Amino acid sequence: MGTHRRRLRAAFFLVCALGTIGIVSFAYGFGFFNDFERQSVDARFSVRGTQAAPSNVAVVKVDDVTFGALCPASGSKCVRWPFPHSLHAQVIARLVNDGAKVVAYDVQFSEYDPSVAADNALYLSILRRPNKVVLATTETNDKGQPNLIFGPADLKRMHALAGSANFVTDKGNVYRKVPYEVGGLKSFAVVAAELATGRPIERSDLGAGGAAWIDYVGPENTIHSYSFSQVLHGRFAPGTFRGKVVVVGPSVPSLQDIHATPVDSRMSGAEIEANAIDTALRGFPLQSASSTINVLLIVLLGLIAPLLGLRWGPVVGTMAAIGAGALFVLSSQLAFNRGLILSFTYPLASLTLATVGGLGVHLTVTAFERERVRDMFSRFVPEGVVDQVLARTDADLRLGGRQMQVTVMFSDLRGFTSSVENMSAPDVIEILNHYLGEMSDAILDHGGTLISYMGDGIMAVFGAPIEMEDQADRALAAAHEMLNVRLPRFNSWMRQRGLGEGYRMGIGLNTGPVMVGNVGHERRLDYTAVGDTTNTSSRIEGMTKGTPFAVLVAESTYARLATKPADLVYVDELEVRGREQRIKLWGLEPEPTPAAAPEPAPATAQAAVEAPPQAEPV
Repeated sequence: MGTHRRRLRAAFFLVCALGTIGIVSFAYGFGFFNDFERQSVDARFSVRGTQAAPSNVAVVKVDDVTFGALCPASGSKCVRWPFPHSLHAQVIARLVNDGAKVVAYDVQFSEYDPSVAADNALYLSILRRPNKVVLATTETNDKGQPNLIFGPADLKRMHALAGSANFVTDKGNVYRKVPYEVGGLKSFAVVAAELATGRPIERSDLGAGGAAWIDYVGPENTIHSYSFSQVLHGRFAPGTFRGKVVVVGPSVPSLQDIHATPVDSRMSGAEIEANAIDTALRGFPLQSASSTINVLLIVLLGLIAPLLGLRWGPVVGTMAAIGAGALFVLSSQLAFNRGLILSFTYPLASLTLATVGGLGVHLTVTAFERERVRDMFSRFVPEGVVDQVLARTDADLRLGGRQMQVTVMFSDLRGFTSSVENMSAPDVIEILNHYLGEMSDAILDHGGTLISYMGDGIMAVFGAPIEMEDQADRALAAAHEMLNVRLPRFNSWMRQRGLGEGYRMGIGLNTGPVMVGNVGHERRLDYTAVGDTTNTSSRIEGMTKGTPFAVLVAESTYARLATKPADLVYVDELEVRGREQRIKLWGLEPEPTPAAAPEPAPATAQAAVEAPPQAEPV
């Protein structure tokens, strides 16, 4: 392939790569595929699997067991939801008395209990256990104060805190992130973690956007859970909650606090809060990679297939892209397991689009190259041979040099040059074109490949670029048609046009190894055959001058004939200029004497004139 075409091909692949990178980077910047990106994170949670339950976090659930215990099917006493505040006061007391470090109460006390005594009980329970209780709310005023029955002054006196129980919800209401604050109030998980550790948490600790990925340890019930009624009645081993952050909240669908998460489609709000608190206590270990890293991944994966495809072809480029994709998937999971969330969808999209685009460029360039080869070869080989050439050529459609066994034909008109000296240029070109057209058709019709025109001379080969077992028979059949059909028809045309009586011709055939392939410049290529076989064939054609034989066939060609024509006779063993050994030659029977006089014969062929034809030696 020429330098210009190589550069053009490289430019196409580069445009493909840069175009893909630009498109995907644009999509990344505007978050076009963020839904798929979040789903990829869910998949990474699934692959990572369930982690060990944290030892410093527990959940107390208002569950079906609790409802069954507080409102039995038989019996007159039934406590229904919402439970009296006095029951919550008892649960807080039991948890703190057992050594709980923080009680994160995920039940919103936004309405007073019908019993003032119950409200007082809750107030006193919290007051007697300072710096132990965090209350949840989902509503705040314009000052960021919680909507609770206990005002800011009450919370201060009780040494209790409040936090927002709202989460960042994505498409499909999936709870994936915990915010730093909502409506001016810090999130429930952040407040509980701060109270447990005694250290403040900054917005920047959660990562970009002031919201952190919740590092879920597993599906529902992965974190140690206990029933509300179990705690209320003191049915747990002493020290069960010692040193733990205990989240208390509902976990039944009827209380409408069940949500979808990356690890479970149905998880209670209390357990989601417990996972968020655990994440905060561990310093928000799950962080998104920076935009710089993600864009670099987009660029890197977008370059792999086009660059390797340009250098080693589409198969290698595609296989490398598949390998790179597999390695990237594995690396993304390993990075996730270590707490780094790499962008997944966008780099893979870059890799996929670049691979498909590279294949498209290759197919397009290949199609153009095939058309170029078709255009070039259709001028001097039969249409069927063109199709075979295109089917057999390599990926970049180069017909590089290779050695092949072929039959080389040279033909020439006798006396043409001297006879046209007094003709007009248009007449000369018309005669030449008519003659070459007749002879070329004969060669092509028998599967030959036209190599070149040398004035009125023709060089052709049989057996290249596609191998032919019957190449010698085809070459001899073509020579027979040229001599006995095409030449008489051409001479008749000459006479009808008043351009002369016609011409004689000579044809030489020789079979042997030659080097065939494209030669020339990228702007001008020729398919040619070079070697001693070619030179010898040219000289055999020259030896027909002055002999009764218009066609001379070398022994190498004669030996390959499947059928020996009756009009092919043995001539002699003659010397050929440029060769040390003599060559046995066969010739077609003498043709009728033409009107034009023959040219003088060279000395090497004169022996053939003087010696009569002999029988074929045994």
